[in-house]
Amino acid sequence: MARVLALVPDLLFGSRVQGALAAAGQQVELIGDERRLRERLADAAAPTGELLIVDLTDERLDGAALLESLAGEGLLAHVRTLAFYSHVDIETGARARAAGFDLVVPRSRMAREGPQLVASLVNGA
Repeated sequence: MARVLALVPDLLFGSRVQGALAAAGQQVELIGDERRLRERLADAAAPTGELLIVDLTDERLDGAALLESLAGEGLLAHVRTLAFYSHVDIETGARARAAGFDLVVPRSRMAREGPQLVASLVNGA
């Protein structure tokens, strides 16, 4: 079982991701905003996640800049990263890949294959 932090501001889709991953045996903590994610990652007393999922479809969030910032601050040591984007927003997907996310997929693929994607990242496949 992996500990997954999911920055998914869309509560409906976040619940869907959380439910699918929980059914597959993953422990998922939904986080609604960047400020809370930073607090969670910086809290030395809290167990860190093994995987960070970021919803790139939120217009208020620059996922590529966030990843670069978190990595630069050392907050993602030993944490794999998965991002999903709107399939029509090719530029956001490309920026996320360039920023260094371990895996970047369209939102539809995240909805269909979330547990398998998480398992492949957590298991190093």
